[in-house]
Amino acid sequence: MTDSEIIDKCGGTSTVAELCEVTTGAVSQWRDNGIPRARLMFLKAVRPEVFTEVAATEHQAAA
Repeated sequence: MTDSEIIDKCGGTSTVAELCEVTTGAVSQWRDNGIPRARLMFLKAVRPEVFTEVAATEHQAAA
């Protein structure tokens, strides 16, 4: 899953910006430059369902 897809699945640019207490411009840059590791870890902690859903989908595709 791309960083842009992660942002979308977490609710979009505005929602992720609010969650991470950064500007929407910063989150928009993450779509191109990648989500910083610490922010990605935070998103995994506060929105685990997004990442669990992805792991399940990838597992089914491999089977």
